Amino acid sequence: MGGLELTTGQVLEWRLGRQHLGAGRAADGPVAVARRLAGVQAQVPGAAELAVALRTGPRGAEALRADFAEGRLLRTWAQRGTLHLLDPHTAADALALIGSARTWEKPAWTRQFGATPAQVAQLVDVVGELLHGTVLTREELTAALAADPRFAPLAAQLASGWGALLKPLAWQGALCHAPAPGGRAAFTHPAGHSPDWPGLPPVEQAGPRLLAAYLGAYGPAGLDRFDAWLSRNSLRKGVLKGFAADLGDRLTEVTVDGAPAYALTEHLDELAAAVPAASVHLLGAFDQYVLGPGTKAAEILPAAHRAKVSRTAGWISPLLLVDGRITGTWEQDGPVLTVTPFEQAPPAAALAAAAERLAAATGAAVPELRVAD
Repeated sequence: MGGLELTTGQVLEWRLGRQHLGAGRAADGPVAVARRLAGVQAQVPGAAELAVALRTGPRGAEALRADFAEGRLLRTWAQRGTLHLLDPHTAADALALIGSARTWEKPAWTRQFGATPAQVAQLVDVVGELLHGTVLTREELTAALAADPRFAPLAAQLASGWGALLKPLAWQGALCHAPAPGGRAAFTHPAGHSPDWPGLPPVEQAGPRLLAAYLGAYGPAGLDRFDAWLSRNSLRKGVLKGFAADLGDRLTEVTVDGAPAYALTEHLDELAAAVPAASVHLLGAFDQYVLGPGTKAAEILPAAHRAKVSRTAGWISPLLLVDGRITGTWEQDGPVLTVTPFEQAPPAAALAAAAERLAAATGAAVPELRVAD
């Protein structure tokens, strides 16, 4: 690769702007955030609400809930098998690609979760019919399926909160989450939830579109990083190269501090003009800023500190971001927000301003700020 030579500082400054972080960069609502980030992880609903609020301003969380309730956003198991909120068209592309890996047809998957490929295919048909035009809670869906002799042995897995047997159904467009009172898990068909649901597209169309969306938020990057973000590297290298080839002139090879990467051609001028600027941000748990490139991305998170961000049981800590790099974590207990820098703390005034922005986004009082030793 060759062409435009970029520095990591330029790339991080550009990413901050593209991801609607910082002064004057607010997005026009939750759907715009979800579209730009190619999905917002929503395994923890409060984390998704904070990610959107930080990028849209006050009332962002309320608007997010409304957009989901009214079908402008889809909540489903998508990237890396985790729950995400996505605009319907991005969701369709992501599900088509993840489903193309056919992970549920592997013997190891059958041994672990008990359903054969034939049973999964039957579940897709049956669940699609059960959810057509209606909403069922997890308990109601499980009871309906368990009454069918074909699926009775799978009842325990179907009832599991982890949703292992339901994920392949989501990836094949048979179900998605539905708003439900009391925080109970409920499901419906994507076409019933969203009038904008386009159905699953062919992989050869979905792949280039989603790769372009990824690079538009987390680039420049290599194809392996896109695959890790999407499916934990389950797509074949030849397929990924085909997506890049299909983008043609829309894709350009660049270098970042000498390392090869791809960028969208339309962003080259912005990248070249980016000037690193001092900035401090407090981002919430599971923020896309780190989930997009991944916690192994050394340009934002030194390997020595990865375990402090990527913790047990898949938990991703709230982040202290300085000049686009992760330099610590934070937690809030009541009115007290404690920042734990990896090494040196940022200037007190800049950290206080970040805490004020955090409070403004959530509509809460400005917290008492403490820095751990």
